[in-house]
Amino acid sequence: MDNSMTTFNTDAVQSFLKFVRHPFKFSAFLLWKLPAAWLSGVRLRFIDTETCITSVPFRWLSQNPFRSTYFACLAMAGELSTGLPAMMYVRSAPKRISMLVTGMESVFIKKATGLTIFTCTELPLLRSAIENTLNNDTPQTVTLHTEGRDKDGILIATFAITWSFKSKS
Repeated sequence: MDNSMTTFNTDAVQSFLKFVRHPFKFSAFLLWKLPAAWLSGVRLRFIDTETCITSVPFRWLSQNPFRSTYFACLAMAGELSTGLPAMMYVRSAPKRISMLVTGMESVFIKKATGLTIFTCTELPLLRSAIENTLNNDTPQTVTLHTEGRDKDGILIATFAITWSFKSKS
């Protein structure tokens, strides 16, 4: 393999961003591909090449018996804040790449009794791991951190999601 650096198709990245930023199209995608996330109210709030922000509300379909958001619903929103950017780069890569969550660690600090907003700002690490997969034809893993905060900025939960990327033949 030649040693030139593989770059992502910037038109494909922009097309992906346009798609996920379209409220109806992305909502339909969530309903079709991640129905549990759609039903519990997980939504994309913002995405670019540096940051992804998602949210999940406290409501009847996302509740637990303790009058707060069920931890699995928090996990869905946290994972989406790392997984959506991963999809963006995988889909814009010049070669086929498989992606899979291989680990998740979480810390729950406070009961989620309202909207919880997850922010992941480690997208450059993600891009680098996928570039390494493309350039070296070796599987790569990367752990991305995301924080969930309430409307007042109080930390509710943190997640560390580990992604694995592998070139497909």
